[in-house]
Amino acid sequence: EVQLVESGGGLVQAGGSLRLSCIASRFSFRDYHVGWFRQAPGKEREGVSCLSGDDDSTYYADSVKGRFTISSDNTKNTVYLQMNSLKPEDTAVYFCAARKRLGSSPRFNWSGQRWYDYWGQGTQVTVSS
Repeated sequence: EVQLVESGGGLVQAGGSLRLSCIASRFSFRDYHVGWFRQAPGKEREGVSCLSGDDDSTYYADSVKGRFTISSDNTKNTVYLQMNSLKPEDTAVYFCAARKRLGSSPRFNWSGQRWYDYWGQGTQVTVSS
């Protein structure tokens, strides 16, 4: 069974940083596009970032550009989301998701939940003001 497990969430003051990790079991991230999503209470889940498995292109929501960075360590089969200059509005449960590379480019699809095949359980990020 394919599994994605997120970690690294927690409580941080505004302006602080966190690094989230997403570890995959039973498949290699090199064969997948990997995205990060978040869902705040009472809000819809939104795409935050994506790392293309085709060419390592990265995509970001406007709200996190310049503050968040997605990266991977293939030796550890892990995708990271480095989050800097955190704001209270970044408070949410963060999920990673993966979609197998089958010719569908993430360029126009990455922020859509339904585009992904597998999801993790999420990790809570809380930013205090």
